[in-house]
Order: sequence, then structure tokens, then C-alpha cells
Amino acid sequence: MVELNFGNQAVKIDAGELISYVVDGHEYIHQKGSPGWRNSDTEMFPIIGPTSEAGFQVQTPKDIAIQDQHGLLRELDYKMVSQSDTEAIFQKTYTSNTPVQNSKHPEKSNKKLLYWTYDFEFEKKFVLNENGLQVNFTVNGERDTPFMLGYHPAFTLVTKNPIVIAEENAITLPQVLAVGNRAFKVIGYEEVILKDKNELRITTAGFGNFMLWTEVPNMICIEPITFYPYDVEQKDLHEGFQFLETGKKEFKVAISVIN
Repeated sequence: MVELNFGNQAVKIDAGELISYVVDGHEYIHQKGSPGWRNSDTEMFPIIGPTSEAGFQVQTPKDIAIQDQHGLLRELDYKMVSQSDTEAIFQKTYTSNTPVQNSKHPEKSNKKLLYWTYDFEFEKKFVLNENGLQVNFTVNGERDTPFMLGYHPAFTLVTKNPIVIAEENAITLPQVLAVGNRAFKVIGYEEVILKDKNELRITTAGFGNFMLWTEVPNMICIEPITFYPYDVEQKDLHEGFQFLETGKKEFKVAISVIN
């Protein structure tokens, strides 16, 4: 367990997963064991979205890859790189075409093993400072490596009528619930505000979009994404790829309480 502290803020990280962000005694992160989701955060990489209707196959420039929903990164373990009182860095490394056990098999998938057709190194960095919590991601790989990236944090809700604000758009909890597993798309925005008991600002760099998901009234996932996967058929999921132009790309998520 890693703990970060800065002033009135405290963060807990378990094996690279953000499990707590407390400001002035208030917990903003969905807690495991509460109704809604078995995790508190995760990443979607190198693809976002379901693949079952496409036989779990995703076309890449090199070859077909076998991927389950939201990619295989979540099946890999984070290695801690460094830690201080206010920062922690974690890393995952993958070698192309290495089989990875699929945790969804056999209950939710008929694919026991997953693989990707490119090497990659994925870094997740937490920084706690006077501006709030920053979660930064760095994707390293060979030039022109295809990928999508989504960050999937879950936030606890304590009021009956929370609202997510994206500039002029006010999105209600019933609207998100009504969309179901497809997730509510918020396209073309780098910042949203969650208005619950307090107001939480989520600002991003590099993603360009969000999607919102929940099945219960006590939590909501506010997910920065590079691509909304439900606008294409699963066999065409590769249309959502972006490519490493220099072999490295950085993405940023800043979470802060609005006073």
C-alpha cells in the first residue's frame, strides 16, 4: 500500500490502483465492496470497448490481435518504479505476442489467452500537490504503434441528484443510467465537473473525450477516453486507433476539489 499526503489531501494506492482520495475528510473515490463496481480505477489499453461480436479479434497493421473488452493492460501487474511522500510511479511492460491469461475466461469469455502485436511500456504516475491529484500516463513503444487509451476511475456519490457539467451541458444520473453498458458519451471535451456534495473538477490533456458509466446511484465512472468505441461496429474497432508518432506519448488527468 502506498500513501501520499499533501496538506489536507491524502491518497492511497494499491498495486497501482487509486483506492482513495480524501480531501478535508471527504472520500471521493468509490470503495471496493460498495454496490456498483468491484474496482476503484483501471485503464483501458490498447483498445477501448467490447470485442465479443468480432470474435475477440482486433485488426492491427501487423496482424490480428486477440483482445477482450477494454484490452489486456488490466491483466498485467504494475511494478513500482519510485515513491516519495507526494509522488508514486508504476509501470507495466509487455512483449509483443506474449500470451496473457484472460480473467474473464471462462465465465464471460471463451478466450483463455490474449495477446497484442506490439511491444509497449506503460507508466502511471501519481502526483499530489497544492492543485490536487494528477494522474499522468506515458505510453512508450515503437514508432507508429497503434492504440487507444482510456482511464476508468470511479467516484462515490452521496446526494440524490448529482450532475456532470461539460461546459453548457448538464448530464444527470438518470441519463447515465438509461444508457447502460454503452456508457454516456461526452465528445470533444477536456474538462468536466462533478457536482455532488462538493464539486470535483476533472481536467485532461491528450484524451479529448469522456464517457460516463454506472448501474447504481451511489457511484459514477467519469472516464477520459481517446475514442468512443460504440460509434463503430466491433469489427471496425481499429478505426479508433491513434499512433505513436515518436515512440512516446503522454496523457494527463487532474482531479481537484472546487472550493
